[in-house]
Parts: sequence; C-alpha cells; structure tokens
Amino acid sequence: MAARAGNVKRPEQPTGFKGHKELTPEERNRLALKREVAVSLGLWDKVEQIGWGGLSAAETGRVGAALQRRLREDNPTA
Repeated sequence: MAARAGNVKRPEQPTGFKGHKELTPEERNRLALKREVAVSLGLWDKVEQIGWGGLSAAETGRVGAALQRRLREDNPTA
C-alpha cells in the first residue's frame, strides 16, 4: 500500500536558508514568530511532521490571524 501524501515527512531544509538564499534578520524574526504562534495554537507538531503546506485552510487562517494580531500588539501605530 502506498503512503498517503499527508503522512510523508518532508526533507529538512538547512537552517537559515530559503532555497539557496540566506534569510534576512527580518525573515528569521518572522519565522520565529510564526513558529511561536503555531506552538500556541497547538499546530507545531503537525508542522514539524508534514510541513506548513500540510495545514488546512482553516488552520492556516488561524495562524495568519494570530500573526497579524501579534504584529499589531507589538507595533500599535502601524
């Protein structure tokens, strides 16, 4: 029986790289915040197992909304 696409662990990318491009400090901070949000929503285990692309639309929306909320709290004048 073939493995289902949702159960396949994706190969890990080297830390600090997006494709072949090194991440900027802003990108690193944004990814760290995104990880914190995923942990707080209880989604980090799923992200680690199958990647960000494995989240449902509803889960992705929750992460995005929480990110925006956190960014507004950190910078209320923007």
